[in-house]
Amino acid sequence: MDSVFFIDIIVFAVLFFAVGALFSVIFFKSSQKRYKKIHPIRHLLLGKHAKNPILQPGTYPWTAEAVMNPAALVLDDKTHLVYRAIGNDGVSRLGYASSDEGITFDKQLSYPIYTAWKPRNHTSHIPIYSPTLYPSGGSFGGCEDPRMVLLGGQIYVTFNMFDGWDFIRVAVISIDRHDFLAERFWKWSKPHILSRPNETQKNWVLFPEKIGNKFAVLHSIAPEIEISYHNDIESVGVTEPFIKSWVGSRSDLSCRKNVWDSRVRSTGPPPVKTEQGWLLFYHANDEREPNRYKLGVMLLDNDDPTKVLHRSSVPILSPDAPYENHGKPGIVYACGAVVRDNILFIYYGGADKVVCVATVPLDMFVRALVQEKELLFINKNTQIIQ
Repeated sequence: MDSVFFIDIIVFAVLFFAVGALFSVIFFKSSQKRYKKIHPIRHLLLGKHAKNPILQPGTYPWTAEAVMNPAALVLDDKTHLVYRAIGNDGVSRLGYASSDEGITFDKQLSYPIYTAWKPRNHTSHIPIYSPTLYPSGGSFGGCEDPRMVLLGGQIYVTFNMFDGWDFIRVAVISIDRHDFLAERFWKWSKPHILSRPNETQKNWVLFPEKIGNKFAVLHSIAPEIEISYHNDIESVGVTEPFIKSWVGSRSDLSCRKNVWDSRVRSTGPPPVKTEQGWLLFYHANDEREPNRYKLGVMLLDNDDPTKVLHRSSVPILSPDAPYENHGKPGIVYACGAVVRDNILFIYYGGADKVVCVATVPLDMFVRALVQEKELLFINKNTQIIQ
């Protein structure tokens, strides 16, 4: 009787461990599959630097209210920022700062490097900084939200030429690389307006290299990606027609449901080229959180950048830090992106007040974006809003 009982115990133990082992294998494989889906997403999230904000409103009148939304370039082993500054007079101007390592900007000029005077001598605005009167960052006019690229030894900056809500057009200025580095900022070219009259257009970017031996201007990403090609960018609006782009409010477009980027707003920094394609960063918000701007990313085909290869299923940057909410709450707005030692640096404005930076290893970031293919929401016509 005792021996039978003992044998039963052994059999029960063997069966218990066998079932447990089988369950563990099944559970482990299931967990592995879930982890593989979650794992790429984790590597798409940018890391906000502990020193944020890296630039803040200054003591000079022209920077007194806001310093934000910087363009960025790496030249001669330095990171150069051209940022939007708003003074207590309500005018947006462009300022300059530089850094040896891309985080601590120990050089910041005390004067603006570019000022766009009122393009139509409009005088109806009250000359003060007021986020209530002027929700475009609190500025009633000037040059807003620069994006910067180096092409053929020349630096080009596109920006929003703003002179009231009935006059928002996209302009470009340029300067020789050597003059830029020598801080001879009086040598900027005259502004060339790229967008058509009597239209509201903003946030256009130049690709940082020619495509098909032509300048490429990305001027719309919603409802679809639109790119204009030109032999000479400074001839647009002079000897060539202004660029024809989609006209209307992005809020009027039909939006996808239950996704973080149900409403795509605008392009962010100029595209960053990788072996796998162009990284295009963009601003969007969720219709369930209409006042929170977030940043996403797409991977575009290197040869035909109207083709979307991959797209992030989650925002890569969200306005969750205090410095992204003390001002205009819920805003992250990126205009600059550079790569240094395989680290991607995204420079952005927080709460329409300060300059911040977020980073991620580039190779890991691109690999994670490519691995997300099953989570894409792009249709075969490359439409962004569905």
